[in-house]
Amino acid sequence: MDPDLRPDSPIEQFPGYLIRRLQQILVARYTAQTEDFGVTPLQWAALKTAQARPGLDQSTLARDMALDTSTVAGVIDRLEARGLITRKPSLQDRRVRTVFITEEGSALMAQASPVVVDVQNWLMEPLEAHERAQFLATLRKLVDRPGPVDDKGN
Repeated sequence: MDPDLRPDSPIEQFPGYLIRRLQQILVARYTAQTEDFGVTPLQWAALKTAQARPGLDQSTLARDMALDTSTVAGVIDRLEARGLITRKPSLQDRRVRTVFITEEGSALMAQASPVVVDVQNWLMEPLEAHERAQFLATLRKLVDRPGPVDDKGN
């Protein structure tokens, strides 16, 4: 625990509280700005990943998105139902499903991605360029630290 942080500290001093609030603010802004596209942040991330790495298997897609495979399967199900993603059996292992973005998915990404980028830029707007770089580096340091985390946070 930070030496300046105590159990009786105001909640606004807890980093977890601030991170959660920032996520709430970002999702609210994202939802308002991307409403016409009908794509959630997870769906957009799946489309972006599938677009960048066509033919990726669902397990690798889940790992790349830092999500469990059942969550990603549901996301892919919804995208496939809308005709934005297609799944095909792997040529190497027919039990494995690979994911491809469709023409409709690519068209949606061409429209939605600039809006998503605008939302991300809006988030970083209050920061100077050097603060943005430091903020992203700090986030990466926190997210990428070594060691597995179990469901109890250990």
